[in-house]
Amino acid sequence: MAEGDDGDKTEEPTQRKLDKALEEGDVAKSTEVVTFFTLAAVTMIVWSLANGTVGGLTPTLRGLIEHAGDIAMDGGGLRRLFLSVAGAVGLAIAAPVLLMMVSGAAGHMIQHRLVFSTKSLQPRFSKVSPLAGLKRLFSPETIANFVKGLLKLSLVGAVMLWILWPERQRLAGMVTMDLAGFLGFAQTEAVAMLAAMLAIVFFIAIGDFAWSRHRWMQKQRMSVQEMKEEYKQTEGDPAVKAKIRQIRQERSRRRMMAAVPTATVVITNPTHYAVALKYEEGMQAPVCVAKGTDQVALKIREVANANQVQVVENPPLARALYATVEIDDLVPEQHYKAVAEVIGFVLNLKKKGSWRS
Repeated sequence: MAEGDDGDKTEEPTQRKLDKALEEGDVAKSTEVVTFFTLAAVTMIVWSLANGTVGGLTPTLRGLIEHAGDIAMDGGGLRRLFLSVAGAVGLAIAAPVLLMMVSGAAGHMIQHRLVFSTKSLQPRFSKVSPLAGLKRLFSPETIANFVKGLLKLSLVGAVMLWILWPERQRLAGMVTMDLAGFLGFAQTEAVAMLAAMLAIVFFIAIGDFAWSRHRWMQKQRMSVQEMKEEYKQTEGDPAVKAKIRQIRQERSRRRMMAAVPTATVVITNPTHYAVALKYEEGMQAPVCVAKGTDQVALKIREVANANQVQVVENPPLARALYATVEIDDLVPEQHYKAVAEVIGFVLNLKKKGSWRS
C-alpha cells in the first residue's frame, strides 16, 4: 500500500491507535476554538480592563510630557527613561496579556488533554517536498480553511457595517470630540463589534471543531492488515501463541508420563481412554497422576507396561474418570466404590505375586 493511500483504511481506529496518536502530538484541534477563546479575552479586556490599563499609563505619560525638557539625554538618563516607561507599560498590560495567554491555553485544553511531544519538531522530508506541498495545497483541510476564511470575512464585514452604519453621523464627528468622549465612544463601539463577532465565531468554532474531529477520526482509520498487526503486538502473534501452547502441552505430557511409573493402576477403555491412579496407605482417596485419549492413552499403557504398572480394562469407569477428574486431583466420591474395587483387586494381585504386565 502506498504511503498516504487511505483507500483500504476502512476500519474504525482502536483505542490503542488513538492513544498512540495523542502521545505523538497528533490531536483533533480547531484553530477556530482557540480564536473564540482569544476573542473572548480581547472583548473582556476592552470592556473591563481598558480603562484600568489607560489609567495605569496616564501618570507616567503625563509626567513624561510635562517634564520632557528636564530629561537628560545622556546614556544614564535615557536608560532611566526606558526603564521607567517599560516598567509602567509592563505593569499596565500584564493583566490583559496574562488573560489572553490563559484563554489561548484554555482553547487548546478544552479540545484535548495536555500533550507534550517533540515529534512535530522532527525534520521530515514531506515538509519540503514540492509534491507533498502541492497535495496539502489542494487537500480538504486547505479548501475548508479557505471557505472558512471567506465566510468569516463576509460575516465580520456584514457585522461591522450593521453596527457602524447607524453611527455614521457620530463617526464623522469624532474629530471634534474631546479625549474622554472619543475614548468612551470608541470603547462602546469596539465592545459592540467584538460581542457580535464573538457570537459569530462561536458557531463557526462549533462547526469547525466537529469537522476537525471528523477528519481526524478518518485519518486515524486502520486497514485490516494494520488491525492484524496491532492485534499481534497487543495479544501476541497467533502462530507464536500456538507454538508456546504446544510446547507447554508437550512439557505437561512429559511430566505426566514421568508420573505414570508411580501409579498403582491404569484403567483403560481399552485403547481410547487411559487414567492412571496412585494410591498409598494413609491417602484420603486415590489421585489421578495421568490421563489421556487415543495416542496419549496408548503411550500411558506403554509406559505402564514398561514399568510393571497393572493395566485394568474397565471402559465405563475409564470414561467416567476421564470426564470428572483432573490430573493431581483426588477421585470424586461418586467413583470411590468402583475405584476401590479395582485398587483392591490390584493390591491382592501384588500380595499373591500374580502381577501381570
